[in-house]
Amino acid sequence: MDAVALQSRAQIEKGSKSFAAAARLFDADTRDSASMLYAWCRYCDDVIDGQVLGFADQAPQSHTPEARLALLHERTTSAYRGEATDDPVMRAFQRVAHRHAIPESCALDLLQGFRMDVEEFRYRTIDETLTYCYHVAGVVGVMMAMVMGVRDEETLDRACDLGLAFQLTNISRDVLEDAAMGRCYLPEDWLLEAGVDTRHLERPSNRDGLARVARRLVGEAEPYYDSALTGLSRLPFRCAWAIAGARGVYRAIGRDVHRLGPAAWDRRVSTSRGQKVRLLMLAGVQAAAARTLGRWRTPAPRVGLWTRPGG
Repeated sequence: MDAVALQSRAQIEKGSKSFAAAARLFDADTRDSASMLYAWCRYCDDVIDGQVLGFADQAPQSHTPEARLALLHERTTSAYRGEATDDPVMRAFQRVAHRHAIPESCALDLLQGFRMDVEEFRYRTIDETLTYCYHVAGVVGVMMAMVMGVRDEETLDRACDLGLAFQLTNISRDVLEDAAMGRCYLPEDWLLEAGVDTRHLERPSNRDGLARVARRLVGEAEPYYDSALTGLSRLPFRCAWAIAGARGVYRAIGRDVHRLGPAAWDRRVSTSRGQKVRLLMLAGVQAAAARTLGRWRTPAPRVGLWTRPGG
């Protein structure tokens, strides 16, 4: 393994324990490519937030968010042009994008999600929230599927669905963390129905209303998790196992948010090491079953689900 791939693996271990646990199930080449893609996605996120791997005290503060976004756009398009770079993260992304023919439009779709953060977009409806989820997570699912060799639109839609489900789960878990940064991704019309003061989400008086909205959002993620399970049949077994594992871990987080209600934000909800092991074992069974059934069963149609642009 060369230094670029090794550094990318280190970043995924630090940046997302949930995804890192599942990624160990990939074959070596797929794991390296997935890690390099993840490292770039996380790097972009942290640059916009003025953080490095989530730790704000390590971040340079020399540019405005708008300037940082413009720089990311410039460096990303430069990578697609094949221009040399000294930045190890951009060099890794350049390698994985060219190796797996990831369209530049996908990378720019991700950056559009960060533009929504920079411009402080307000999410009035669930469709607007899902649009954001596509840009920061659904398109990542599409790119990850391409790393695994997927090119048919049906399976790419299922990969996008998993990204949407992941992000809906993250939003439900991180409501108060996001509010502390001046952000809210919960649909405004849902908040108003629940009697939440949208100007002061952090107030204790809003906890019960926020919990009702978060539970509703967890429920919204379920059909996307179900759709993603259908897509496993099109993946190589080890990839299907890894993706089923990540699906299980994130879904468990959402279920805990639903179960805990207002207490979900007393501490950051996560899965224990033992839970991850059990969920990864179950994922192996799910992957094998999906691949077996997929040989003769027509996938259930995606009825009523939000669909990615061009999908």
